[in-house]
Amino acid sequence: MGVDYYNVLKVRRDAGDEDLKKAYKRLAMKWHPDKNLVNHKEAEAKFKLVSEAYDVLSDPQRRQIYDLYGEEALKGAYDVTPPPPARSASSVGSRPDSSSFRYNSRDPDEFFADLFGDRLSRDRLFGEKRHNSGIERAEKSMEAGGSKKPPPVESKLTCSLEELYKGARKKMRISRIVPDEFGNPKTVQETLKIDILPGWKKGTKITFPEKGNQEPGAIPPDLTFVVDEKPHPVFKREGNDLLVVQTLSLLEALTGKTHSITTLDGRVIDLHGTDIVRPGSEVVIPNEGMPNSKDPTTKGDLRVSFNIKFPLRLSENQRSHLTMALEGAEC
Repeated sequence: MGVDYYNVLKVRRDAGDEDLKKAYKRLAMKWHPDKNLVNHKEAEAKFKLVSEAYDVLSDPQRRQIYDLYGEEALKGAYDVTPPPPARSASSVGSRPDSSSFRYNSRDPDEFFADLFGDRLSRDRLFGEKRHNSGIERAEKSMEAGGSKKPPPVESKLTCSLEELYKGARKKMRISRIVPDEFGNPKTVQETLKIDILPGWKKGTKITFPEKGNQEPGAIPPDLTFVVDEKPHPVFKREGNDLLVVQTLSLLEALTGKTHSITTLDGRVIDLHGTDIVRPGSEVVIPNEGMPNSKDPTTKGDLRVSFNIKFPLRLSENQRSHLTMALEGAEC
């Protein structure tokens, strides 16, 4: 028979229209590519298959042809005549005469939009701030009358500033409880891969659908990792700008000194000090800050501020020489 559409939707073979619709909505929301940025390719394939299964089984004519002859008949492996509305004992196992009937699967995104309609538009479902968007409202709406999906389980994902600057891949080993075939709890382990993109900020959320603990007969919650930024010994982040403080002695502030700053990707930037540095002054180096997560080719600025260390005391000789050296200097 090829693909088992009933198994794809996790429904019985005698499932009615409402059962099919609930199953499709739950799985379409779970596997929509816009909700699965981490495992995008896998989600895209599963979303397409779920849409195809519902498109076939929700149409009485296509469903009867599929039940009799399987997926090949629908997709043109051979011609069939649409069967009569009711199946009789004599019709089972016999092939109808050829005709021009053909099934062409619809675009999954178009099919998804048609079913959800304007009330749950794509923008509301998959906006940039997904955790505050229409996803939660849509899931609650589609699960009304059935098992409600628990709220996501959140876990902290600590990243260094270097990882958020350059990007990285993290592997998270998780253990969760799921019911076995008899409904008894069992522990399963899984490794989740998370691709940290350059420029991600503290608070960014990465969601793995239905990876939380599952109660028998209930929908498991999503597992959400929330990015947390580890403090850095040199740099402080402010939006997409990086801030660094350079400490100078009073002599260095007055006479100048070359300072070297090692960037988060290992490059060295030299600051040639020739002018007098005043307390509170700042040097801005464009495009040396954090990458913009939406466009990693652009970056914020590197802002260097200066802390001037004044001497605690001066000897009479030092005072005399300092007075002579600075007498008449412009202020």
